[in-house]
Amino acid sequence: MTMPDGLRPDALPEAMTAIEITTPGEPDVLRPVQRPVPRPSAADVLIQVAAAGVNRPDVLQRLGKYPPPPGASDIPGLEVAGTVVEVGSEATRWQLGDRVCALVAGGGYAEYCIAPAVQCLPIPGEMSDVQAAAVPETFFTVWTNLFRRGGLQSGERVLIHGGSSGIGTTAIQLAHACEAIVFTTAGSDSKCEACRRLGADVAINYRTENFVDVVRRETSEQGVDVVLDIIGGDYFVRNVECLKVDGRLVQIGLQGGSTAQIDLGRVMRRRLTITGSTLRIRSVAEKGELARDLEASVWPLLAAGRVSPLIDCTFPLTDAAAAHRRIESSDHIGKIVLTVSR
Repeated sequence: MTMPDGLRPDALPEAMTAIEITTPGEPDVLRPVQRPVPRPSAADVLIQVAAAGVNRPDVLQRLGKYPPPPGASDIPGLEVAGTVVEVGSEATRWQLGDRVCALVAGGGYAEYCIAPAVQCLPIPGEMSDVQAAAVPETFFTVWTNLFRRGGLQSGERVLIHGGSSGIGTTAIQLAHACEAIVFTTAGSDSKCEACRRLGADVAINYRTENFVDVVRRETSEQGVDVVLDIIGGDYFVRNVECLKVDGRLVQIGLQGGSTAQIDLGRVMRRRLTITGSTLRIRSVAEKGELARDLEASVWPLLAAGRVSPLIDCTFPLTDAAAAHRRIESSDHIGKIVLTVSR
């Protein structure tokens, strides 16, 4: 099979451009540097990166608040799309030249990235590299939390916080596709309108409305079945107030803080389930299982265009600092992606 730009594994460059966190701090600490091109182990593949997604955990890593797990690259970046240019001896599913997207524990902000073979997925349908790079982190996160841990079913009501974020735009589309009734919060009327276009039934501007009051009114005081929350902090008590009997709260982010008070009596009386998870620290085997689950359950939706990552904007890889300023502004709607030009 022809390699991109005529490359063969024995003809790969020795060095690549990567984005390094020079010291914890503001976006300008992200600097392009030259690093050796990594080589895959037996169970890995090497991807020539065409695009890499930008996510909130990358910002936390840049600030020194979310270190990579042991053995992971110190280069930020948790999702990539591109072409397989080297294959480990045990990575038998993939061949040179395959177009893939992958969830990685680090290393995505670079021209080449190592990925465990089981965490790679074929780019669905005619999806572009930019779109594919915006899929793994949010779709893995939403699928495992909203549908596997949260157990969202057709006909149930779900409240999704941060509806205009990468997580939110993904969760709205997948919940709508499974025929759930979707409530969401966002920080402006224009963001709320964007959420409605994606499939939200009720979009709440949290700056002008109390989402607890809206949920109670729109559900005739019953509440929602599931809450998916990226905020934490003082949202916790309010989320519990939004849940109906046998409701489930799934915590996947802590933008508002990691501590909260809880009325255990309400949890017991209403038979509530409170759960949460993080993705990055899970084992390769666990992530591989999630990848196969996604390929069976969600990839057909992506290939058919029934759901699609919403791209806010792109930046060149070497302008990663500007991409971080954009995500920290919270002005974006959907995903921010870095592109690699050659």
